[in-house]
Amino acid sequence: MNRNTIRLLVILGTLSITGIIAVQAYWVKRAFDLKEQQFRQTVMISLRNVANRISALYKLSSIENPVSQLSSDYYVANLRMPLNADVLEHYLKEEFKKQNLQTDFEYGIYDCNTDKIVYGAYINSNFEESSTAKKALPKTDKYLNYFGVRFPSKTSYLASRLDIWVISSLITLIVTAFFGYAMFIILKQKRLSEVQRDFINNMTHEFQTPISTIRVATDVLSQPKIMEQPERLKKYIHIIRQENNRLKNQVDSVLNTARMERGKMELNIQLQELHSIIDDVTEGIKAELEDDLTLDLKATKTSIYADRTQLISLVRNLLENAIKYSGKKPCVRIKTENIGESIRLSISDKGIGIAPEHLNKIFNKFYRVPTGNTHNVKGFGLGLSYVKEIVKAHKWDMKVESEPGKGSTFTIIIKQE
Repeated sequence: MNRNTIRLLVILGTLSITGIIAVQAYWVKRAFDLKEQQFRQTVMISLRNVANRISALYKLSSIENPVSQLSSDYYVANLRMPLNADVLEHYLKEEFKKQNLQTDFEYGIYDCNTDKIVYGAYINSNFEESSTAKKALPKTDKYLNYFGVRFPSKTSYLASRLDIWVISSLITLIVTAFFGYAMFIILKQKRLSEVQRDFINNMTHEFQTPISTIRVATDVLSQPKIMEQPERLKKYIHIIRQENNRLKNQVDSVLNTARMERGKMELNIQLQELHSIIDDVTEGIKAELEDDLTLDLKATKTSIYADRTQLISLVRNLLENAIKYSGKKPCVRIKTENIGESIRLSISDKGIGIAPEHLNKIFNKFYRVPTGNTHNVKGFGLGLSYVKEIVKAHKWDMKVESEPGKGSTFTIIIKQE
């Protein structure tokens, strides 16, 4: 699946999901408005019946429209005369039960003598008096004698009546989440496919170079007259050995990464001498770099517990990484120093450096800092990932400092037990 197809798929999918969510939101809003309208009508009918029953109780004529809505959750009804709160509460409960209006409400009766609303009670959805904190009910100048009823839980009550819409909204959210996850998997698989392709291409390129060199060297050694030229014979044998070691290191990198993925890295922890290992690793590189390799080994306590093979791989990978990204004239520095009970091992270079946006990715498997050409810098993108796993397995710490154009410094804090 190419890039344009994936982009089109993401765009169309996003538009579709957005459209579904918009339509769903529209109909949920319409359903809520309809329920709110039904609620208002039910309340108006209930309070009108209560007002007319009270009028009939006191032998007064009925009022056609005795109820007014002052806010979305507050209603007042005309009484035309003072009324006892217990009588009002009784009628309200009866009427609300009849209309199946099972929600919290609070009521009060206006006292014209004090110009205040005398609070009645807070009644819960089970039509029982509750001790919920009382709130003052607003007054109105519309009626001389009236009672007011407020529904503080109106919104939650209406939402509870939208069962089918809540379920459909949940289904929409699940579909949206599934779509997002599917897009994430598709993009991840695409990225893995690109990484795999780049890795195979780079591995093929890296293997071809030593294989071609070995083939040329063996062709030269197969010549009859080569035995008469011992210096030349020695030179080509050295080339074959060098390229063979290079191939072995490349294969080991791939195999070690596979072992790490399976969680099969086994450490053979023994007492090691750090400076001795650094000397072993740099022995073959000193002649090649000459004065461009500086050993600043200031640490005095250098005995550590570590896996020798893995520690050698760690130092070699960091050193080779510093050389690879230093351009045509490497300038590498290896430094050790004691910091408290720990040893700080630093490998620095004055190469191309690493941009901030790449620093958090360089330890990912197969990731290589872009240099313009995939094969411009040798390697598979496994070295730093392997180093990170070695540090993690030994329970050490590592940090990276880098600045584009000025080089990088990789520091390992080796904790001595």
